[in-house]
Amino acid sequence: QVQLVESGGGFVQAGGSLRLSCVASGRTPNLYTMGWFRQGPDREREFVAAKSYRDGRATYANSVTGRFTISRDNAKNTAYLQMDSLKLEDTAIYYCAASGKARARDSYEYDYWGQGTQVTVSS
Repeated sequence: QVQLVESGGGFVQAGGSLRLSCVASGRTPNLYTMGWFRQGPDREREFVAAKSYRDGRATYANSVTGRFTISRDNAKNTAYLQMDSLKLEDTAIYYCAASGKARARDSYEYDYWGQGTQVTVSS
């Protein structure tokens, strides 16, 4: 079992930045690919970014490429999502997730989920 706790959400104006954190605990969290997903109002949950435990390779959704950066600090069992140049359409609940696969972009590939943190971008 792996437990995930997100933090760092909040209100921000368009063009601003936020950094989300996800602290993992439990069974060998550093052996999991860490991913971020989001679910906006009246939208399905969608992939945002992931960072492989195997080679550290990061992958991003097209909508956030160049604006968001995923990172992880294995010593702290923590994953981060740095979000810059935020847009109104980035408003969503952001979820951290852990997958046992080296590459994972679909939600069904993730075994553990956090409770989510709200990000609201205003004009």
